[in-house]
Parts: sequence; C-alpha cells; structure tokens
Amino acid sequence: MVEINSSSKNRNEMTVAIGLAVMQWQDATQAYDEAVGVRLGLNMAERHCIGLLHGGPQSAGAVASATGLTPAAVTALIDRLEARGLLTRTRSLEDRRKVVIEATEATRQLSARYYGAIAQEGEKVIATFSDAELATISRFVNAALDLQRAQLERLKAEGSDLAKR
Repeated sequence: MVEINSSSKNRNEMTVAIGLAVMQWQDATQAYDEAVGVRLGLNMAERHCIGLLHGGPQSAGAVASATGLTPAAVTALIDRLEARGLLTRTRSLEDRRKVVIEATEATRQLSARYYGAIAQEGEKVIATFSDAELATISRFVNAALDLQRAQLERLKAEGSDLAKR
C-alpha cells in the first residue's frame, strides 16, 4: 500500500506516490478481474462484454467497438455467452437489423457474488470523504479517464509497430 502523507510539503513526492498508487490500483483491479475470469471460465473479451452490460442493454456494434473485435468475433462471443445463459440477444424494436444484448439474472447474480462486496466496501470508503474531497476525487478520476482514453486513441491511430516493419 502506498501511503500519502497529506501534511507533506513535498508536492513532487506526493505526485509520485499518487502515480504509484494508481498503477498499483490498476494492477490489483486487473488481477482480480483475471482471477474472476479464470474461476468463471471467461476470457478478457467475454468479461469486457459482460461489464458493458452492467450499464444496461447494448447493441452488438457497441460491444464490437468497446472490445475492438470484428463483427464476426463479436457474434461468436455473443453465441458463447448466450449458450452459457449469461446474456440474451433480441432484435431491436426500433431497427430489426440491430441486435440488442442484455445481461441475464444469472449474470447479475455472478456480478453480485464477485463484485458486490467491493461495491459495498467502496461505498463505505467513499462515505469517509467530505463533499469537497469527493469533488476533487471526481475531478481527478474523470481527468485520468479522459487522459487514458485519449492515449488509447492515439495508440490505436498510430497502428501496429509490427505492421510498419
């Protein structure tokens, strides 16, 4: 655990400590997600798809965009998850050409089983911060997300280093 002393006068030291803590948080989150995936027999793309559905029904195109998979690969992924009872696939009422993917009750139960305690404990942690601190944390997290997304887009735009050789 990286400890940040709020009384520290050394801004650079705190900045480095925050950066290290964020990297460790990312690594811990990834390790936990991978362990859940191993336990449930889900690969990264399948976990990503299920995670997207946590926010509500999604189109197959949205799953393809978020995972970076081709439409054919997304169809195969949806077939596998549907066969396991982890999602349902229906035609969009607005556009019958589109497929809408939705998590099942089994998926919601698995999510609660493996992530419910993290969410509950996280709420307790959040409750320890003042409104002003929460505003600062929110500003930091959203700025960090914007930065990460921008860097991902930049990396994708550059293409593969192997393709350039």
